[in-house]
Amino acid sequence: MLFSVLQEWQEAADSRAELLRYLKEQVPQIFCLKKDASPQEEEELMQSRLLHPLECFLFGEDPQEGLEKLKQGSTSSQLCGRVFKEGETVYSCRDCAIDPTCVLCMNCFQDSVHKSHRYKMHASSGGGFCDCGDVEAWKIGPCCSKHDPGAATDECVLEPELQERAEKLFRVLLCYIKDFLVWEENFELPAELQPRYDNAYYCVLYNDEHHSYDHVIYTLQRSVNCDQAEAQTHTALIDKEGRRAVKRGTFRSCQQAKDLIRANSEHISLLPLRVEILTATVMAHQTFALRLGPWFQKIIGYSVGFRQAFCQVALEPNADRDQPCLISRLMLHDARMYKGARKIVHELIFCSMLMETEFKRLFAIEFTKHYKQLQKDFINDDHERSISITALSVQIFTVPTLARQLIEEGNVIKVIVDTVLELLREHLDDNNRFFFLGYSSDKFSRIQVIFHDLRYILISKPSVWTDELREQFLAGFKDFLGLLKCMQGMEEVKRQLGRHIAVEPEWEAGFTLQIQLRHILAMFQDWSSSNDELLLLAFKECHSVLMQCNNQPFHREATDYYMCKHILHVRPYKVSQEPVSIHLPISRLLAGKMTNILSSECYDFTQLAELPLRCVVLAAQVSAEMWRRNGLSLVSQVYYYQDVKCRDEMYDKDVLMLQIAASKMDPNHFLMLILLRFELFEYFNGSCTSKDQDELRQWNRLTEEMLYLLIVVIGERYIPGVSQVTKEDVTVREVIHLLCIEPMAHSSLVKGLPENESHETGLESVITKVATFKKPGVSGHGLYEVKKERLMEFNPFFYHYSRSQHSKAEESQKKRKAQEGNDKALPPPLPPAFCPAFSNVVRLLCCDIIIHILRHVLQRAVEDRPVNWTEAMIQRALHLIGQALLEEKTQLEDSTVEEVTFDFSLKARKHGKSVFLLLYKIKALPSLEAQKDMVKWVLQMFEIVKCLREKSSPTVPMSMETNAQDKEKAERKRKAEAAKLHRQKIMAQMSAMQKNFIESNKMLYDNMPESGTQGEPVTSTVRDMCIAIGPQRGSTIDDREVLTCILCQEEQEVAAQAPAMVLTACVQRSTVLTQCRGKIPPFRADGTLYPLYMPPELAVGTHTGSCGHVMHATCWQKYFEAVQNTTRNRLHAELIIDLENGEYLCPLCKSLCNTVVPLIPLEPLTFNYENAEIIGQHLTLPRWIQILSARIKGLNSGIGNTGLCGEGQPDFRSILSYGVQEPRKFSDSITEMLVVCATTVHRVGLKTAPNELCPRVPVMAWNTCAFTIQAIENILQEEDKPLFGSLQNRQLAGLKAIVQFSASQRLKSSQAVIQRHFTDMLGVLLPALSRKNTPSLLEVDCFHLLVGLVLSIPSLYQEEAVDLQPSAVSSAYNHLHIFHLVTMAHMLQVLLSNCETLLLHCSRAITKALKGKTQTVRYPRRRNRLMDLPEDYSALLNQASHFQCPKSTDDERKHPTLCLFCGAMLCSQSSCCLSQLDGEDVGACTAHAATCGAGVGMFLRIRECEIVLMASKTRGSTYPAPYLDDYGETDPHLGRGNPLHLCPERYRKLNQLWQQHCILEEIARSLEVVNVMFAFEWQML
Repeated sequence: MLFSVLQEWQEAADSRAELLRYLKEQVPQIFCLKKDASPQEEEELMQSRLLHPLECFLFGEDPQEGLEKLKQGSTSSQLCGRVFKEGETVYSCRDCAIDPTCVLCMNCFQDSVHKSHRYKMHASSGGGFCDCGDVEAWKIGPCCSKHDPGAATDECVLEPELQERAEKLFRVLLCYIKDFLVWEENFELPAELQPRYDNAYYCVLYNDEHHSYDHVIYTLQRSVNCDQAEAQTHTALIDKEGRRAVKRGTFRSCQQAKDLIRANSEHISLLPLRVEILTATVMAHQTFALRLGPWFQKIIGYSVGFRQAFCQVALEPNADRDQPCLISRLMLHDARMYKGARKIVHELIFCSMLMETEFKRLFAIEFTKHYKQLQKDFINDDHERSISITALSVQIFTVPTLARQLIEEGNVIKVIVDTVLELLREHLDDNNRFFFLGYSSDKFSRIQVIFHDLRYILISKPSVWTDELREQFLAGFKDFLGLLKCMQGMEEVKRQLGRHIAVEPEWEAGFTLQIQLRHILAMFQDWSSSNDELLLLAFKECHSVLMQCNNQPFHREATDYYMCKHILHVRPYKVSQEPVSIHLPISRLLAGKMTNILSSECYDFTQLAELPLRCVVLAAQVSAEMWRRNGLSLVSQVYYYQDVKCRDEMYDKDVLMLQIAASKMDPNHFLMLILLRFELFEYFNGSCTSKDQDELRQWNRLTEEMLYLLIVVIGERYIPGVSQVTKEDVTVREVIHLLCIEPMAHSSLVKGLPENESHETGLESVITKVATFKKPGVSGHGLYEVKKERLMEFNPFFYHYSRSQHSKAEESQKKRKAQEGNDKALPPPLPPAFCPAFSNVVRLLCCDIIIHILRHVLQRAVEDRPVNWTEAMIQRALHLIGQALLEEKTQLEDSTVEEVTFDFSLKARKHGKSVFLLLYKIKALPSLEAQKDMVKWVLQMFEIVKCLREKSSPTVPMSMETNAQDKEKAERKRKAEAAKLHRQKIMAQMSAMQKNFIESNKMLYDNMPESGTQGEPVTSTVRDMCIAIGPQRGSTIDDREVLTCILCQEEQEVAAQAPAMVLTACVQRSTVLTQCRGKIPPFRADGTLYPLYMPPELAVGTHTGSCGHVMHATCWQKYFEAVQNTTRNRLHAELIIDLENGEYLCPLCKSLCNTVVPLIPLEPLTFNYENAEIIGQHLTLPRWIQILSARIKGLNSGIGNTGLCGEGQPDFRSILSYGVQEPRKFSDSITEMLVVCATTVHRVGLKTAPNELCPRVPVMAWNTCAFTIQAIENILQEEDKPLFGSLQNRQLAGLKAIVQFSASQRLKSSQAVIQRHFTDMLGVLLPALSRKNTPSLLEVDCFHLLVGLVLSIPSLYQEEAVDLQPSAVSSAYNHLHIFHLVTMAHMLQVLLSNCETLLLHCSRAITKALKGKTQTVRYPRRRNRLMDLPEDYSALLNQASHFQCPKSTDDERKHPTLCLFCGAMLCSQSSCCLSQLDGEDVGACTAHAATCGAGVGMFLRIRECEIVLMASKTRGSTYPAPYLDDYGETDPHLGRGNPLHLCPERYRKLNQLWQQHCILEEIARSLEVVNVMFAFEWQML
């Protein structure tokens, strides 16, 4: 049959019709035939009945044979072309990439030379592809070892017949795909595909971004009668694939469902959901069209010839000239296609046209031709850009040769700019300027993306200019100026007087536009500057457009202004009274171009400087709080105007334009213009007085800002073109001034530096020259500190400092100078010389007006009227004088006195009230004590300049003054030393006081001990206390212990009959010591071995830890009640503490606690060694066993006779004859607290309801005692410390309390129950006492057994009428014999678990454990640690990239998460891996933590590079990953993307956090610090 079909296709005159006829018959029979079709069955039928025949037709023979022939004549492609999925890790080489968009996939990066370079890694947003093999993307190393160009060729010529068949088949199938992917509800099937009848219909629901998951689920439940689980499945698939058939049936039923869905969704959102009714035939063809996408990719991948044939068909012009080519029609319908269809089309474009150079060029031309329409469709679309066809622009426009061709042939710059202007046309006002009031933020954010395309086009500057390129670039530049013209003067503001502004005006859109244009403006500048002819044309065009702008015009005629015999003829304009705009992009662009073209042509520089000067004055007036009534919007605009994100194209360019004007204008006229625009002209002319305090304060602030502007215009020369400096010099200066504020981390420095178009700051190339690096410890981050030799370059009035940064830097540097014993003067640094074109700027420092300004300022200080001057004014004036004197000194040193025209020092000494004289007067002012050192420095500079002019040495008075200064400096140094000693003394006292606080912080202070003898082992000086058990044991000293309650601060002695004092404690289940990770046996109350017998695997234990803080029981109860009452009203309080489970935070250290342990003093006892020796002769181990057996048998049988059981045999009460005594009595409050603690241990350890009468309560108390001791021993062993020899006081106090609490449990429980437990435990060691279900020796942990036996044996001494307990001697022998028995049992365990031959001879009781029923534990047990992590983080990312979710077959983004306890890789935050835990849906990590860590988890989210700590289904927190970059910083979410390496110290700290059971505490502490506004669903992780 297949042969006949193929023959018909080949012989048919119209093979297209035959192919479609075959599809018409077969496709509906395979897809959408049944309601619940099997995907696997559909796949098999499609392969056999559709794809296989198509392949046979393509090859003209069996596809396998044809493929073999094809492979013989072709090779693999040089290009990688891997398409990135969302969230996939990609790499960019900072040394070799042409631009930041050039990236490599994980596999190519690992096999490339770039792995040893400076690289960045980040998560892809999806849609891009690997640039490996693209020679235009890399400076060196364009190919990895797999894509070596030496082994590849892009030339593969198909046989003519195969070429013809391929084109014919591809044309038919591509048209078929196009028809069905752009299908709409009202379309009719073509005649070739029209079925005979179609009575089945589908109601199809499409994805949109207006409705949430919950909205869609709710709508489906209400509309198509499905349950929640089915609705959730539908919704997840709609979100993933873009659409889903939610109902199959008749047309009427589907129409009804459609109406219901639209109606129900309209109630929730104003827009209804998109629903269509499609016939089953159409659905079948659409399904097959989607499946053809991957098939095409497979076929294209076989051969370059197939790929070229496909590209040729896709791009061939349509017969109907009005219709675009096939691929263009698909692109133009992209916004109307659903998500799954879009992905198929995009992937086809990636694997075909973008892999072929020539076809990529043709595709780029088509893309540019339809660019405006595609962007319009994207703006109106609601899907993300990553699944829009417009995202392909980055693959086209970033190719340098392609970008230049598109500029030359398609004028792409004009196309992009026109698109932006057309989309923003609705925001133009009557003056043709943008006004963004009421704009749509979503639409505006989509328009912003278009600017990325303009940046991509300009990212590579051409080295060779053709006439066509120059012409088209200039045409595009003119259009770009048209866009800037709409921004010039937009959103003007006018000062609000009287009433505060009612509505804050919109400003974010304008600044967002400015930020987007920031790099584009710099790129246009770079392109223009690379060609002299183009630069001149661009400059003239820019100047012409600026002159056409009519924003903020003058409303009055020019007037003459007089000052110091100088006349300025300008038009008046007051910023405080007339409109002003902060947006002046054309003025600033012109300023940038003028630095390169500052020629002799005459321009009106007063006019050019006018608008930038108004902008600077606006910022000054806002700083002077003159615009308070205009609200925060203006304050925000001024902030961003000077912020690092905008300043290089805003504030810096305004300063540059003022410097240009200052270099060309008369200096006196320039300064008069400054005074006029600052509205200080009359103030400095002496014709303006006022008594209004606010007005005087404003004048003072404006004077400060005006002087600061002069400092900046004269002193800021680190601008290429203004002085002979490089970009590296500029970066050096920026870094020095940032580090002069405080030592900073690398990331903070990067944030403080401007980025170029490649997102580089140039920091790495200069940081070692100016700073030293201080490595971080186990917390915090590495810091850079400025080198001392660079501090001389510090300028306190650095123009990129904010007001707060200026204050911090000044304070920091003064403090440093004081510590070094130097004076606190901060003189201006010596600046680089101006370029010749700007050399006239320094004339500002010696003109008449500047002398007048300085004299006026200093005179007001001398008059010493506080309202007329400020210290900041004087400080700025002194700095200006210092700048002038440095300039004069430099010129005098470089030239002869006669040649130097700069005469500031001479003018400053003239007149009766000269500047020099006024300086001497203010030197003595008490109110200027802080500036005294600076005044002295200025006076010294005057003297030095005078000597240089007179060519003499300093005068005697100067020497005398110098001697006086030396004495003063010595005195200051002596005082500094004395102050240093005083500080050291205070710090020592503070350190001693801190030690009392440190005891309360378990993890925060790295386990520092409590008291003054911190870290010293707790040892005894009494010789007889060195023996712990047996007849030679030491006596217990009656040690009186007095403690202070942390709540009421009252002291109390710890006594058995006194009111209870309690220790805060936290009980938790633990798997820290487990030998069978992930296998927690479920507790059953039907008599299973646990908890009476702890398995040797220690699968799960109960740990009780304490922070060591003591309270009265009554105080604790009041505190706990108060916590419950107040916490219930707190937002998300349940995330921090679980009130239902008795949790609270320690009042002192905020550690998480869930119970208290009563403090019980050690029972004092004296030991009779003679009596003990006598008893020891009779009470041997065999005899002791006989006595114990007799007592147990008697208790079990209920016989209480006193007769002998036989001659020489012990009777029922023989055990009492070796010594008894009365048991201890406790106060009622201690008894109550014993019950509280025991109930908590029982409830938490067994995860059961609280029941103080449960027989397992005492057993759990013994278990927690044993497990806690084992955990402490494990910690000490891990830290290589001796057992008990390194216990801190806090640990010892907690351990003593737990042991005493556990020992006291037998007094509060039924003695019969305790006796029964003792008998059962002893049965493990003595087979004669064992029962049917008694475990074998290999099934029990001996230490838990030892603790249980020792703490329960006193119950055997209980009599019916009298409460008794063993005497000290009896206890000594009991403990000794139990210890001997358990030690021998453990030795046998060791031998049996390590010697295979012994296993063959062991008893039947033990062999039952060796037949697979239990796991044999080898001794010594393995010490658990967190799993080993690779040193390089990219290895982890590589591991994650190969991770396949075990429950999902798709390749969508996953969150691979690593369990640090066991090393399991999990799929977190994904619906595919949800499971049930206690009847509730939980994520993979939560479910895993329940079995691996008994509810506690520590996970590394690999793509996010952060640790997640989990304590329960509802509680968790993030924690820094133990990976640091080369600068000692973590990188959460790989935001910076620097290479990361494992920090062993930090990983060791994480290991301690786990082993010390502090994860719960860390979570509670972090949640307490962070104000949780929105609860995170940790259970879904």
